[in-house]
Amino acid sequence: MNEPLPDDGVVRKLWPAEAAAYRDHLLRLDRESRNTRFSGAVSDEFIDKHAHSISDFGVIVYGFFVDGVLRGAGELRPVGPLFSHEAEAAFSIEKDWQSHGVGTALLERILLSSRNRGIRLLRMDCLAGNRRMQQLARKFEADFTFDFGSIIGEVKAPRYTALSLALEAVEDAHGIATSMLDAQMRLFKVA
Repeated sequence: MNEPLPDDGVVRKLWPAEAAAYRDHLLRLDRESRNTRFSGAVSDEFIDKHAHSISDFGVIVYGFFVDGVLRGAGELRPVGPLFSHEAEAAFSIEKDWQSHGVGTALLERILLSSRNRGIRLLRMDCLAGNRRMQQLARKFEADFTFDFGSIIGEVKAPRYTALSLALEAVEDAHGIATSMLDAQMRLFKVA
């Protein structure tokens, strides 16, 4: 499913210190994208608090970066009691980068991370009118259920393997190197 990303974008994990970049991305979402991401209208204060929750235990956020700026994100959040085998995935992509394979790339990373953490059931809740999310879930053979005007897509993840663990470790190492290069580039632009 490896579709080329637009504008030489890069997908990597976000680190807790990047909560402000995540907040800025969520605040840049147009009204429709913000509503579909959060299943309704939310305040800027809510977004600030949500963005800073990326440091919570078990939360993993992957970001899509263009020229060092976060333009899309995919979240993996545990659901239920500690060490449960169920999690939720949610996605936010700025308008100019929608329908270009960004969601697919983010979901691939989310699926790998959920697999490696023993998540057996990954839920993707969306509003009934959110066709992009439904299409994305169908790419990965999600089972759909309907719940009070929302659609819940469920993807069952396979067990982790030594290869899946190694793949995530390599992607993380590449992500760390990329984030360090981006930080250096921003420093040189300022100077």
